[in-house]
Amino acid sequence: METLNALALLGNFLIVPGITYGCQLALGALGITLIYGILRFSNFAHGETMAFGTMVVILVTWGLQGMGVSLGPLPTALLALPFGIAASVALLLLTDRYVYKFYRTQRSTPVIYLIASIGVMFLYNGLIRFIIGPNDQQFSDGSRFIIKAREFKQMTGLDEGLAIKTTQGITLVVTVVLVIALFWFLSRTRAGKSMRAYSDNEDLALLSGIDPDRVVMIAWCLTAALATIAGTLYGLDKSFKPFTYLQILLPIFAAAIVGGLGSPVGAIAGGFVIAFSEVAVTFAYRKVFGYMGYEVDGLMQLLSTDYKFAVSFAILVIVLLVKPTGLFAGKSF
Repeated sequence: METLNALALLGNFLIVPGITYGCQLALGALGITLIYGILRFSNFAHGETMAFGTMVVILVTWGLQGMGVSLGPLPTALLALPFGIAASVALLLLTDRYVYKFYRTQRSTPVIYLIASIGVMFLYNGLIRFIIGPNDQQFSDGSRFIIKAREFKQMTGLDEGLAIKTTQGITLVVTVVLVIALFWFLSRTRAGKSMRAYSDNEDLALLSGIDPDRVVMIAWCLTAALATIAGTLYGLDKSFKPFTYLQILLPIFAAAIVGGLGSPVGAIAGGFVIAFSEVAVTFAYRKVFGYMGYEVDGLMQLLSTDYKFAVSFAILVIVLLVKPTGLFAGKSF
């Protein structure tokens, strides 16, 4: 019984949050990977793209809520997602046309792209703060929990409860569906095969008649969709604050680099590695040890939650020193 209590405690505060956070990072890292695989640069504006798409979802959600529209136990934000995705697609395509296309025609180095993306990041950030403000914005509605801690205790007779939020369940389901759909698109459709060919060998792809502008457009559209969905799921699970999405850029990049830039499989694996590392290192294990029969002093917490992003940075540095190509080097599109 004590072991089951320990497992329930770990599930409630480590396993379930780790899986949820891992899904959010994986979707964000997939967007980073797609752009790197096609345009060969690290898009530092990706976090703000997530924030912009989520902002549009929030504004549309508020409008729907004001009209009395809802999905019952599910968040109304799910109805607003297509609007956020459409707005993000328009924003990224406009940015590509008026910013990145110039450097692409000049065949600029990746460093130039990176510097340009930092400028775009600050532009997006200012636009978002101007429209919705810098404060926390709540937009979640519907049923809050799939199962409550009290209900779990009553069903199992354990002292520890296990609560699963509706947003956590939605995050897992949406991530699984999106990952399956993305891999099907990349491996089965003509457009996906064109993207893979362009990523592997740009010159050979051009000789084969592949339209580079179309490939780039599809990459930006997929990135916009992934960024908006990842940002919305993160905002529903926690809360929306523009600065938060600038902070989350570090673990997202760490996930992409740990898995191997340019590898969708690596982006997913890296997302869960980073997520569980952050959650595990900042979790207090004192009560778990108590259930296992070990009385210990202190919280048995390696780091405060205030330093969770330091975990991402440390893992990133270690990977760059030991295996800079990442866990799935060479396994690109």
